[in-house]
Amino acid sequence: MKAIGDFRSPARRNRYFDAYDKAMDECPAPAEVYDVATRHGTTRVYRFGQGDVPPMVLLPGLMATAACYWSLIPAFAAHGPVYAVDTLGEAGRSVQTSPFEDLADRARCLDDVLERLDLTEAHLVGGSTGGWHAFNQAIHAPVRLASVTMLDPTTLTAPFSRPVLWYSALTAILDNDWMWRRFLRWSAGEDIMGRPDAQLTLAGIRAYRSRVPFQSCPGDDEIRSVRTPVLAMFGARSVVHDPIVAADRLRALLPHADIETLPGAGHHLFLRPADRDRIVDRVLEFTKRTSLDRT
Repeated sequence: MKAIGDFRSPARRNRYFDAYDKAMDECPAPAEVYDVATRHGTTRVYRFGQGDVPPMVLLPGLMATAACYWSLIPAFAAHGPVYAVDTLGEAGRSVQTSPFEDLADRARCLDDVLERLDLTEAHLVGGSTGGWHAFNQAIHAPVRLASVTMLDPTTLTAPFSRPVLWYSALTAILDNDWMWRRFLRWSAGEDIMGRPDAQLTLAGIRAYRSRVPFQSCPGDDEIRSVRTPVLAMFGARSVVHDPIVAADRLRALLPHADIETLPGAGHHLFLRPADRDRIVDRVLEFTKRTSLDRT
């Protein structure tokens, strides 16, 4: 690719960052804020919590930013350092200055972030597209990883469903709040339109023109090549893909992966308090166990 991502206009950029600040206000105050220089621009990273245990690195869903983890950060940060990333090449405080060539290039860029923050035993946690990014890292640049956790990852072992492709395209074309509310209610299972993090994601879709190699399902051999410990949690009611197919294919191709399906959860896997508590418990247990296994 030759183009780089940027905002569509100064006015849309200003509206976007108004929404950004409101969404970040839902998060705890970060202990540190970094703008990390990489080969493709600067990546915004927020650190929460502290301690000498291996760090957790949160990768957001498409156009979602670090703010999408506002409900999980307090529980994770109570146990150690947590680094929440705004994905370079998408809307957020990261600033792209050079184009990406391919999917491996995106992994090299995140590896730059981990290297420059001196994160050598990182536990990646990604939801939706962030889960895909975490696994892409395990394929192309795993050296600094201790584990990968994916929360209903998209286009990993199953493609986007036809309804979500049709619905999202129609919603983007019509681009009115009524349609977006219907789309979010359908995809999440309840009305989340008024939440600051949902408003921020919508503002990013409207304001930012992303120019990145888009995610695609890795090949069977690429999936089999992963040696990093993997935890994958799927929502049984997810509408963005077939979660049963996704879980079964990952289980067949990567027998060492720890895979769980949450019976009542949709694609927004940590939307409901009971599911959120289950995710926190499973992720903390998994990251602690994998860190101990490496010592």
